[in-house]
Amino acid sequence: MNAPTPAADLPRTWYAKRSRLITAVLGAVILVGLCVLAVMLPEKGGWGLGSRLGVACTGVLGLAAMIMLGRPKVVAASGGVTVVNLLRTTHLEWAQIVRVYLRQGDPWVYIDMSNGDTLPVMGIQTSNGKAEAITAARELRSLAEKYGAAPDAR
Repeated sequence: MNAPTPAADLPRTWYAKRSRLITAVLGAVILVGLCVLAVMLPEKGGWGLGSRLGVACTGVLGLAAMIMLGRPKVVAASGGVTVVNLLRTTHLEWAQIVRVYLRQGDPWVYIDMSNGDTLPVMGIQTSNGKAEAITAARELRSLAEKYGAAPDAR
């Protein structure tokens, strides 16, 4: 990842397309499957309306979980970078980004921040393809270098 990459135009969004597609399809399958099961359950054996609604609600929860798993993305704009991971959204000013990297074997990109913390960037992940992840990491790094603090101030 040492070759220079021209900075992408802003705003720029990256997300794991395959992961988002797979989680959406699985969520729909879970929801439809459990709703069909709820309708087809026999009334004998204690499967009343409450039990059926419980099964259907489990399908809704399964869909929600899959949507959450497909949520990660990264949005680079003139004001900084917004990193959306599974449960947390973090906004970073460009000057807060010290380093953007994707090491061999890492599942996604990481950002070292000026406060010493490291932030996983799940929106750029190798599950989309290693070459695409490397390109996206280079683009984000190039943007951080272009819009961030001067190199001697970092």
